[in-house]
Amino acid sequence: MAVIDINADLGEGFGIWELGDDLALLDVITSANVACGFHAGDPLIMRRVCAAAVERGVTIGAQVSYRDLAGFGRREMDVAAPELTAEVLYQLAALDGIARAEGGRVSYVKPHGALYNRIARDAVQAAAVVEAVRAYDAALPVLTLPGSAVHKVADGLTVVAECFADRAYTSSGGLVSRREPGAVVHDADEVVRRAVRMALEGTVVAADGTEVPLRARSICVHGDTPGAVALAQAVRSALSGAGVVLEPFA
Repeated sequence: MAVIDINADLGEGFGIWELGDDLALLDVITSANVACGFHAGDPLIMRRVCAAAVERGVTIGAQVSYRDLAGFGRREMDVAAPELTAEVLYQLAALDGIARAEGGRVSYVKPHGALYNRIARDAVQAAAVVEAVRAYDAALPVLTLPGSAVHKVADGLTVVAECFADRAYTSSGGLVSRREPGAVVHDADEVVRRAVRMALEGTVVAADGTEVPLRARSICVHGDTPGAVALAQAVRSALSGAGVVLEPFA
């Protein structure tokens, strides 16, 4: 029996600017990656999302990133390892404090954007993130790509693999860069088919047509794309209909 978590990035507005329908997505997903203020989000948004997640029984994760508000955390940055460790620790502690004030807690960590992609291949940056998580709470899992460098430097930390229903893959199992055409899959039927195949078969068809093994415990659906809520609902319905058990990994 396949058991899958559905996660999405939430709290990615800032001040008066809103991005995505957080409350509607919280009725669909099982885990919420909440922005911690470095690429998006602010204390009020963080508090509102955490309160709503607690109310709905959705697991809260810290969506940590490079300090890059202007670039939405999608610009790769060269940050010294000690500084990156401190910045990840700062974000994690901030969100966990707010979550606890609302009756919940941070249960895992998911790096965002450029940091997510960087630590998939860069052992030094990956180790800096791992050090931050361990310093705060070594029981917290890190959510990342299968085969990520994080797996190699985790040193006892739990690492959970995820896949993306609405992102294109390379033949090596990585994500196609958002700078490339077709990096995000917008066809709802295709996204649903991919999600079910990922959950039941552990494979995905890459952009070049090759079949790539992709064993993962969590499936990510993006909350900042057009029709995100309806798409997430369709994915959840299809997974349930295929006999997949939906529950958080953390």
